Amino acid sequence: MLPSVGTLYVIGTPIGNLEDITLRAARILSSVPLVAAEDTRVTRRLLAHLDARPRLISCNEHNWSRRLSALLDALESGDLALVTDAGSPGISDPGAGVVTAVADAGYDVVSVPGVSAVAAALSVSGFSADRFVFLGFLPRRRSERMATIADAGRLGQTLVIFEAPHRLRATLTDIADALNDPPLAVCRELTKLHEEVWRGAASDALDYFAEPRGEFTLVVGLTARVETATAGEPAITVEAAREALTQRRATGMRGREAVAEVVAATGLPRRTVYALWVETGG
Repeated sequence: MLPSVGTLYVIGTPIGNLEDITLRAARILSSVPLVAAEDTRVTRRLLAHLDARPRLISCNEHNWSRRLSALLDALESGDLALVTDAGSPGISDPGAGVVTAVADAGYDVVSVPGVSAVAAALSVSGFSADRFVFLGFLPRRRSERMATIADAGRLGQTLVIFEAPHRLRATLTDIADALNDPPLAVCRELTKLHEEVWRGAASDALDYFAEPRGEFTLVVGLTARVETATAGEPAITVEAAREALTQRRATGMRGREAVAEVVAATGLPRRTVYALWVETGG
């Protein structure tokens, strides 16, 4: 008789509010014999809330490779759950290595989705989420951070960025510089007691968040700006501005100078003209 084969359940957990745990996640966490957790202290609080008592094993970005043998041994006789402190394993959190190794070993890997800071932030941002680019946490070095933002900005799609409080202002500065001060939604402490969503230009966010606290998800609304900027503007004027921007781009003129000249020439709002610059390849 073949030995029983377990399943790895990759479980999304609440990002702040324990009431956001799904019924399915609660059932599985209460039934599996072992949970691999990023931080056992954090997961123990969630399990206590659920009155669940599986065994816990630490499995994080520093030790996951050393834990693989124990995890695979556990799967030989039963199911296993993989969780991080908040959100979904593998999404700006450890977990991808474990999933790959378990799948390569021939075990089933099943997603048990939960709350997503990305989806939560997009849903309250007011920007288009038909297409978006998730950048996660940006590089620490400014030159690399600026390059990442600028490269993503060229796609003209909504950007989603995670940031810690001690780096928020530097990132806001880089977004303003790299993308000509775009509109954004700054989502702070999503689903928690002090949840806040601030909307405005990146440069204004610097004034508002003078002393940042909490965890942040930034949604940069490049597509929304393009879609709404020309509403109500005369079509002829908008088309003339688009053509003027294209001509200036062909000469190698920088976006800031090109936008300023076309604003002066057409009388259109700067926001509208910049949206056209992005739309035409800026």
